[in-house]
Amino acid sequence: MVKELWHDPLFLAAKSTDATAEDRDTAKDLLDTLMAHADTCVGMAANMIGVRKRIIAFLDESGKRPVYTVMFNPEILRADGAYQTEEGCLSLLGAPRKCRRYQTVKVRYTTPDMQTRIKTYTGFTAQIIQHEIDHCSGVLI
Repeated sequence: MVKELWHDPLFLAAKSTDATAEDRDTAKDLLDTLMAHADTCVGMAANMIGVRKRIIAFLDESGKRPVYTVMFNPEILRADGAYQTEEGCLSLLGAPRKCRRYQTVKVRYTTPDMQTRIKTYTGFTAQIIQHEIDHCSGVLI
């Protein structure tokens, strides 16, 4: 179900708790909401729809064709190739803000089927993942 976006910086600045198998409905709502905003958004975290769980959804363009991906409890294990960029966010009003990102990130996460995975991402997909993991940690750009 498509959910309303939250814009309260105090809510968004709070850390999210770990997601479990019981949070699959939240993951589905997050993905539905992301896809409803596909014209202006490539990634979302669960707190953006009012749920403080460590769940992110994003458009993964690292393969042969783009695919929407959901991660529970994503954690960056390694980051390489620091650079400065500017990012915007559907949850935050105003102009894009400066931030530091990494060209390559190695991420450990759990799938909605509760399978642990480790995968390396590069480029724009890596940037999206970093932005959404920041959301889970209460970091606002």
